[in-house]
Amino acid sequence: MSLGLIVVYTSRLDACREFYASLGLALVRERHGSGPEHYAATLDDGTVMELYPARPDRLTGYLRLGLVLAADSPLPRGRHLLTDPDGRSVDVRVG
Repeated sequence: MSLGLIVVYTSRLDACREFYASLGLALVRERHGSGPEHYAATLDDGTVMELYPARPDRLTGYLRLGLVLAADSPLPRGRHLLTDPDGRSVDVRVG
């Protein structure tokens, strides 16, 4: 088994897009059919991470993400404990 998709719902879509883009995620604006506009990035292993606007039936929730970035990331080597605009913990290892 492997992970293929991570969907993060947020009431701060633009702020979260800026946060995750600053870590090096190449987020692209998408819309599927009549669905909401959102952002998606395909990670090196093929996993897709998407940022969707929160709505009453899909609220923002607490989640801890662990990301591993390449050595050429905007952050220095090592471990960084960050918080995204919605208050989620993001454990980033650069390496």
